Amino acid sequence: MALMGASDPSGEAEASKEKPFLLRALQITLVVSLYWVTSISMVFLNKYLLDSPSLQLDTPIFVTFYQCLVTTLLCKSLSILAACCPGAMDFPTLRLDLRVTRSVLPLSVVFIGMITFNNLCLKYVGVAFYNVGRSLTTVFNVLLSYLLLKQTTSFYALLTCGIIIGGFWLGVDQEGAEGTLSWTGTLFGVLASLCVSLNAIYTKKVLPAVDGSIWRLTFYNNVNACVLFLPLFLLLGELQTLRDFSQLGSAHFWGMMTLGGLFGFAIGYVTGLQIKFTSPLTHNVSGTTKACAQTVLAVLYYEETKSFLWWTSNMMVLGGSSAYTWVRGWEMKKIQEEPSPKEDEKSSMGV
Repeated sequence: MALMGASDPSGEAEASKEKPFLLRALQITLVVSLYWVTSISMVFLNKYLLDSPSLQLDTPIFVTFYQCLVTTLLCKSLSILAACCPGAMDFPTLRLDLRVTRSVLPLSVVFIGMITFNNLCLKYVGVAFYNVGRSLTTVFNVLLSYLLLKQTTSFYALLTCGIIIGGFWLGVDQEGAEGTLSWTGTLFGVLASLCVSLNAIYTKKVLPAVDGSIWRLTFYNNVNACVLFLPLFLLLGELQTLRDFSQLGSAHFWGMMTLGGLFGFAIGYVTGLQIKFTSPLTHNVSGTTKACAQTVLAVLYYEETKSFLWWTSNMMVLGGSSAYTWVRGWEMKKIQEEPSPKEDEKSSMGV
């Protein structure tokens, strides 16, 4: 991560080997715990801001806009701090370039859809169902990889996608049976999953425009989002809703809003930190396990009672996601271990 300073991967590997096992285990535990606390706290806090009976604030676009504004200001502040104290931290220099802004704009539109539909899904569904409602990301990854990138997927990976789809539909069925299903929230969850997949694909295409820097991309994405959210904020009548809001002058309200923005910024950092100290595969497993813990916490916190089939749908989604991660990791390892045609040719010639 740029925030921690650039380092050589081989040097990191050697350094990790030199560290005692207990120290490495403690570091990994702390990093994974930080990721879990940040991610789960962000979901519960956003649910409070978007659908709290005590707040009664129906301005999801404004909440999302404010979080993007906080992220933009944090990125700029860290850039200035890094310039003033070059030895203390390493953060890229951020200057607004209109040419780069235009290059990033298509991705920013997808990014806006992703964060908006995520928040709208969370507004209309419970935290317990939130994971199932947004569970089709893996399925869209496979579908869009084939349609846009012409990449095929193995039978076993497709089988895991079938398990995820089955879990999703069972979850929808059980939410309907319990009388808590929101078709609006479910639709927003599906759209959020689609945008998450598109965001991953377009990020790879746009990264060269920001010199491969994730922090620069974060800055430009959020700047574009702030500008594009303003007309939406006005057109949907949220300005008038905000004017009539009784707690507009409350320090507690603005404190919670700012905290939500801080969590939104922090999740990108701790995600990269977890990948750095573990691996992409371990990160995905950690994310799946975190989703399970988040579901259990939501059921306990909101004092909900769920059926056996409802829990089965969650286990299908989480199990299918974990299995897909494992299958893809196994396939990548298999490809890396297979000798190239040139090496086979050399070995047959006795070279």
